Amino acid sequence: MTNLKEINVGVVGHIDHGKTTLLSRLTRKFADTHSEELKRGITIKLGYAEVIISKDGDEFTNEKRGTPERYVSFIDAPGHEMLMATMLSGAAIIDSAILVIAANEGIKPQTKEHFMALQAKGIKNIIIVQNKIDLVTKERALENYKTIKDFVKGTIAENSPVIPISAQQNVNIDKLLEMLTELPVPVRDETKNPVFLIARSFDINRPGTKIKDIHGGVLGGILKQGKLKVGDSIEIKPGLSTKKNNQFTYSPLTTKIISLHKGSDSVDEVLPGASISIETELDPFMTRTDSLTGSVCSIEGVLPDITYKTKIKTELFKEVLGEETKKQVEELKTTEMLMLSVNTTITVGTVEKISGDEVEMNLNIPIVALEGDNVGIARNVGGHWRLIGFGEITK
Repeated sequence: MTNLKEINVGVVGHIDHGKTTLLSRLTRKFADTHSEELKRGITIKLGYAEVIISKDGDEFTNEKRGTPERYVSFIDAPGHEMLMATMLSGAAIIDSAILVIAANEGIKPQTKEHFMALQAKGIKNIIIVQNKIDLVTKERALENYKTIKDFVKGTIAENSPVIPISAQQNVNIDKLLEMLTELPVPVRDETKNPVFLIARSFDINRPGTKIKDIHGGVLGGILKQGKLKVGDSIEIKPGLSTKKNNQFTYSPLTTKIISLHKGSDSVDEVLPGASISIETELDPFMTRTDSLTGSVCSIEGVLPDITYKTKIKTELFKEVLGEETKKQVEELKTTEMLMLSVNTTITVGTVEKISGDEVEMNLNIPIVALEGDNVGIARNVGGHWRLIGFGEITK
């Protein structure tokens, strides 16, 4: 199992197009575990699930039989327009994506916005799933297929496969499993200093746990480069935020790795690849309710100082996505407020200076600025943050 190729795949698309149901078919696990998500029937936070895909004869399966082919870690991103920031955080930690489009509804505003978010985050390997084919006629399914092909023409997904599926009826799930084994595995550098992107943080202790049985705070996310092992001294930045006199301050944290987990398995060392969780010596109070989400982790003394200023080389889209009516993206202006997605961090800042396609910004929430990191750029349009472009940190 340790020699299996690993890949992180995001499941994205418009709300109610069947992303979470599809994921439960692929992995035999229901990713919406947050209580509010279960009540409302939508994904609010990033969901995680993983599967080992095996080949048994000519069949690809997620059952424990045959020869293991690929370890896939899935990130289920929310489809609701109000949760775009969370979706962008998810896009920061994936290698490839499944774009889910319901055959009975077709391409919706958030379908377009999520598709462009994949472009903003540099995701080029995409599988398109035409879901809910059991709800439409053959003619409607073919019409929907043609619309999808027209939508992706001339884009990064022009040659992406389109797989007709019914997640509810378990139709063609095996074909999707097969396609997942064919996705290219990105080249990862394990010789560099580790960079671990924190997408979730937890207190996994149940109420009433005895003191001797209490686990330290847990971090969930992706190791982008380098390697980590049990016993390593690590540093987390920006770290813990505290509010005093109506202002937030950020305190980097240092701790040790107690244990490492990949899915349900404990390991002694992790290399860049599928999503992992790290149990630390931190007081679990510090990691509860995603309080460290958006932070970056590495071995102690490696990460640059957090910064409230950044320079970004930008590229704007032609039109605002997520709106029912078409709107052109206006040029950036000094003093305007923008939302930035940097790795798993979401911050808001003010444009201070514009020089051609490069902007300098003052940030309300600090970031760990790693040169070359990809940035999603959103603007407040009609009371909603809308993705208008992407960029790259230059300083």
